[in-house]
Amino acid sequence: MTITLADLAAAVIMAALTAYALFGGADFGGGVWDLLASGPRRDAQRALIAEAIQPIWEANHVWLILVIVLLFTCFPSAFAALAVTLHIPLALMLIGIVLRGSAFTFRAYAGAGEATDRRWGRTFAIASLVTPLLLGVCVGAIAAGRVGVRVGGGFLARFVAPWLTPFAVAVGCFALALFAFLAAVYLTLEAKDGALREDFRRRALGGAAAVFVTAAGVLLLAHGAAPRVRAGLTTAPWALALHAATGIAAVTAIVALWTRRFGAARIAAAAQVALILAGWALAQYPYLMPPQYAIGASAAPQRTLALVLGALAAGTILLAPSLIYLFRIFKAHGPTAGAGQRDA
Repeated sequence: MTITLADLAAAVIMAALTAYALFGGADFGGGVWDLLASGPRRDAQRALIAEAIQPIWEANHVWLILVIVLLFTCFPSAFAALAVTLHIPLALMLIGIVLRGSAFTFRAYAGAGEATDRRWGRTFAIASLVTPLLLGVCVGAIAAGRVGVRVGGGFLARFVAPWLTPFAVAVGCFALALFAFLAAVYLTLEAKDGALREDFRRRALGGAAAVFVTAAGVLLLAHGAAPRVRAGLTTAPWALALHAATGIAAVTAIVALWTRRFGAARIAAAAQVALILAGWALAQYPYLMPPQYAIGASAAPQRTLALVLGALAAGTILLAPSLIYLFRIFKAHGPTAGAGQRDA
């Protein structure tokens, strides 16, 4: 099998989307737990979430920007179909990202009083919940092969029906559960206080259960809504190995959380999410967006692909060290484990 420049470009898009899920997605999940903060340590939970997100939340959006730029440059026809068919959830998602960032900033720095801070906090939390749901809905519409398909009818049939389906909504709930699970796992390592760490350990275990339930719902609905993806995930030669690896990662994360090995839990949870996204990409290969937009057929000219990938390689030399340095500065501190707890 020959790997083309178009395949490489699609692989880079998928890698950037995975990075956005692992980093930006966890930020969205933190907003979910901000909304659901409860108990005697409610304020401390929210303070921990804000402390964990604050240094890097803007930098994490670089991965989404990279996905968009590569998509419209390397696969312009697919990008056009995506932007037209899903313009409603995409616009709402963009509004959610802007509202979430603005609310987070105003809550942190406005200093306008407790009531105002609460309102900004609710805006931040609700936007953090709705935005990943919409992202998952878009992924569900793509997986179901409903993007770029010519349909008759009016506005609702062309621009609402393709994404407002039980399957797409189920994928949205699955994405939300994954992000909340990631955030809770990551926050067990951010917490310096043992009681706070236990709060998020319990939330992470609950998040793992939510991931299992929503994943089962997505797979069940895929039978009729996304047969290509379902067939790939159940009958392809690589399917068994992928499911085994994903299952091992999921079980490892749960066992590590149960035994309070939080470093191992973070690695396993990130691997689980990455494998789930890889399964989706492999299941619909060689299509970027089935059934019309094959990777090779919808790609830009070879010269364009070569220039873009060359520029991306050069840019990575500058970007990667900067991001690593950013994380080293703000995430190098090690949390102090509480009594009876241990890290990996």
